[in-house]
Amino acid sequence: MAARDLEALKKQYNKYGAPTMGPGGPGRGGPAARARAMGGGKPKKTGNVIKRLMGYLGRHRGKLIVAILLVVIRSVSQIAGSYMLRPIINDYIAVGKLEGFLYALLLLLGIYLISVVAEYFQRKSMLLISRSSIEDIRNDLFIKVQKLPVRFYDSNSKGEIMSRFSNDVDNIGMMLDTSITSVILGAISLVGTLAMMIYTNIWLSLVTVAFIPVFIKGSGIIGKFSSKYYKQQQASLGAINGYIEETVTGQKVVKAFSHEADCEEEFALLNNDLREKQMKAQFFGGVMGPVMGNLSQVCYAITTGVGGVLALLRGFDIGGLTVFANYSKQFSQPINEISMQMSTVFSALAGAERVFDIIDKDPEAENRENAICDVEIRGDVVFKNVTFGYNPDKVVLKDLSLWAHAGQKIAFVGSTGAGKTTITNLLNRFYDIDSGKITIDGVDLFDYDREFLRKNIAMVLQDTHLFSGTVMENIRYGRLDATDEEVIAAAKVASAHSFIMRLENGYDTVIRGDGANLSQGQRQLLNIARAALSHAPILVLDEATSSVDTRTEKHIERGMDRLMENRTTFVIAHRLSTVRNANAIMVLEHGEIIERGTHEELLELGGRYYELYTGQRELD
Repeated sequence: MAARDLEALKKQYNKYGAPTMGPGGPGRGGPAARARAMGGGKPKKTGNVIKRLMGYLGRHRGKLIVAILLVVIRSVSQIAGSYMLRPIINDYIAVGKLEGFLYALLLLLGIYLISVVAEYFQRKSMLLISRSSIEDIRNDLFIKVQKLPVRFYDSNSKGEIMSRFSNDVDNIGMMLDTSITSVILGAISLVGTLAMMIYTNIWLSLVTVAFIPVFIKGSGIIGKFSSKYYKQQQASLGAINGYIEETVTGQKVVKAFSHEADCEEEFALLNNDLREKQMKAQFFGGVMGPVMGNLSQVCYAITTGVGGVLALLRGFDIGGLTVFANYSKQFSQPINEISMQMSTVFSALAGAERVFDIIDKDPEAENRENAICDVEIRGDVVFKNVTFGYNPDKVVLKDLSLWAHAGQKIAFVGSTGAGKTTITNLLNRFYDIDSGKITIDGVDLFDYDREFLRKNIAMVLQDTHLFSGTVMENIRYGRLDATDEEVIAAAKVASAHSFIMRLENGYDTVIRGDGANLSQGQRQLLNIARAALSHAPILVLDEATSSVDTRTEKHIERGMDRLMENRTTFVIAHRLSTVRNANAIMVLEHGEIIERGTHEELLELGGRYYELYTGQRELD
């Protein structure tokens, strides 16, 4: 397959949109599609984003008040220090008077020392506030992703989600570290400086004030483009992160099909797209400072020129002219500083918008009032006329009914996409049904506390996942309060004890990179041990042996047979040899059960299962 150009990639992503949500495989979709899915809807207004950021700063109100007071002291000291030049020039330098001159200089030095000390503590306190606020944002973001439904993760890539935690939050932190202080200081300096300018000379003040609309208009035009391109930059950054995560995770597949060159070309296209967005964003963000600086120089030149005329014709004192010229510089300085911060501000606001987009997403539905969370579940499961679709326009399960008595083993077979895994996802309430009813022990699934429900359903999936830590800690994930003895007992049930003891440090062996130092079969045995430790009365085995060889499968099956004792078990398997001893086998096709019965009954029926088992027909 030849690598596609950027337009072809975009066209495909636009065609398929977000990945198809559904077990058994969300669609690939693509980075750009996932970036759009993450964004969701109309962008929030910049004012709302700023208001929410201020809300995080407001959590540290006491420290923020101190920081603002220090900013006020710093600003007042600078303004007062500048005004001190007027009496020094008029009363001492212009008339050649030395008496009291040293005192005036020492007073000026004291004022500027106050400004330096205030700036030191203000920067330190503001850094503490900003870091604490970023900690709060990260906490809120992480807490939210723990509460989001499985549907969210089925439609968004891990790389794109990680981009919110890293790039976007870091950009917010950069803004809070420096830009907030610059804005507050700039606002106070502008007001204070303007007041002193009016006090010094009203006519020159009018000349300076006349330039304010020019500053506002110029910054507004540039800011409009900057905001637009910084949003595009963050979206492109999320897309490329998603592509990197997808390609690195599937590196074995890439190499197996020799698509390295194609991936390099597609990445180069996305990377070039990001570069172009960054260039535009950085250009308009960086041009703000020079434009504002040049406008301030024009303002300064005109102001001093008019001041010189007033000094010659209207008797305006030299000290006042010097002070006003200095104020004219100070008046434009905050505007320049704020303008220079605009690139950071726009990047941070674009990142904050993406972060708040996740924080604002709806979590899993709340439990019903007085939800059940303290009963002993036996494991009688009933699906009655259940209809469900991951998307409104595509029904996956159609009026499906089945039952499983406590301790029974129920197997599902059928083509890919027939709805096998969907049944187990509904049982766990990873998704909620559209119509019908599911009960456990005669109680509606919605009447159970969701966390309590999931603690009573153990799952062993085809895709194993192990966390960084020891073997002991990974098995204990099934029940965190389990003792070491209980963990070892669960490993023995899963037939994992013997291979664990052959590891370098036994149960204290550290697992690396999602179990990269273990074989696929060993990882699956640890997953089975984790499920055994949970003591859950209901067990779901979703293609648990499909990715291992036949010899390893037999070893795993011994562990699963012990695991299934006295548990209601739902088994999904492509290898029909693993479901022969099930109490009932359900053959699904297009979301409907077309055959059901024991292995012998279905063979005698001579239908679809018979064809599959005898090899006359294959699962697709």
